Amino acid sequence: MKPQAARIAKTDKPRVVILGGGFAGIELAKALRHAPVQIVLIDRQNFHTFQPLLYQVATAGVEPSSIIYPFRKIFDDDSNFFFRMADAICVDTANRILETSIGYIHYDFLVVATGATTNFYGNEQIQSKAIPIKAIEDVLALRNTILTNFEKALQIQDEQQLNSLMDFVIVGGGPTGVEIAGALSELRKHVFPKDYPELNFVNMDIHLIQSGSQLLKGMSNEASAEAKAILEKAGVKLWMNCRVKSYDGLIVKLDTGESLCTRTLIWAAGVTGKVIEGFPASVVAPGNRLKVDACNRVEGYSNIFAIGDIAAMVTPENPEGYAMMAQPAIQQGKWLGKNIKRLLAGEALQPFRYNDQGSMATIGRNKAVADLKIFGHTYKTQGFKAWFVWMFVHLISLIGFRNRLIVFINWMWSYFTYDTGIRLIIGKKKENVPVEEVTEKTMV
Repeated sequence: MKPQAARIAKTDKPRVVILGGGFAGIELAKALRHAPVQIVLIDRQNFHTFQPLLYQVATAGVEPSSIIYPFRKIFDDDSNFFFRMADAICVDTANRILETSIGYIHYDFLVVATGATTNFYGNEQIQSKAIPIKAIEDVLALRNTILTNFEKALQIQDEQQLNSLMDFVIVGGGPTGVEIAGALSELRKHVFPKDYPELNFVNMDIHLIQSGSQLLKGMSNEASAEAKAILEKAGVKLWMNCRVKSYDGLIVKLDTGESLCTRTLIWAAGVTGKVIEGFPASVVAPGNRLKVDACNRVEGYSNIFAIGDIAAMVTPENPEGYAMMAQPAIQQGKWLGKNIKRLLAGEALQPFRYNDQGSMATIGRNKAVADLKIFGHTYKTQGFKAWFVWMFVHLISLIGFRNRLIVFINWMWSYFTYDTGIRLIIGKKKENVPVEEVTEKTMV
């Protein structure tokens, strides 16, 4: 039996254990920092990641350290806060014990904020060979792979192999897929030709595959149409109403019978919740999320809550629960903090009400779409104005003045010089089929 997790002092204060340091978990911890509780945050990393800008790390727009921030730095002045880097394994709800990779932790209140992971829809072959965009390790591997592909392209003569290195396939037409397609098209136009003048970037194809009939599902029809027009003008090849059936590391086969050749398949096609063991199947909703009531209590429990992507708060207005995005997570974290304070004061919990502030996506330099909701009214804007709003919102949302300053400097440098200066190959990359092994395989 694993021992109790070491060096977490027992006090007479109720212990709130938070699983996950994403947007929801961080906002909850902030909301409780002055409450009469002991906060224990559990995460497998020792830093918070600002996920909306992961794609910019992948495309060398910003440094990895600019979008991550240590948990201990965020809460270094809070004496009631404890952090432990560990994996959550299982929860014993009857005895109020959480099993982790470093031991057992007792809780009075447990808050599951484990977020979501990439959904490969059960296709193990694609999972093993595609590159997701969900964690800092993923996007670093993608950046390394993109740059390594061009370094290798300089060394070969075979035209088919050259195309397989220079072509990229993105799966998923949501904000992440659209943003990375736009960023790659900007690199193809302004940056890569300077770095690799020996290569002909007319041969660099960017494919975006979407299973539905429109991009940016959930945004307005105007935003979807504008995103489509911008990408097509930038030379991105759109594949609508089709799905990827298989990918062997070289050939992408579609359910339409068509095929694409690439060594780099970028997977941005959806997410699924991460539920730890110990919960009955009856509380797990479609999408692998925990069923919660209007106060974020997990169904059947009075002292266990779920917030953010992992929480399926089903309402008549949202039969599938709130979207697995940052804003619902942030707002639920803040609201649950207030509700836990109400519990401690012997007051009744208040139901969560989501304030939809809209959605936005950027598609390259001076190009973005935004559906903003202000005081109950929806404002739709595209182009430079939407791009400026997108930059401002993301900049102020970053944690830490240093991160905001560095990202701002990187953006300004890129804007005025048409250059991204962080094109470094450091660490792991994805190489499914080494170039030297492809000799007789037919390319599509």
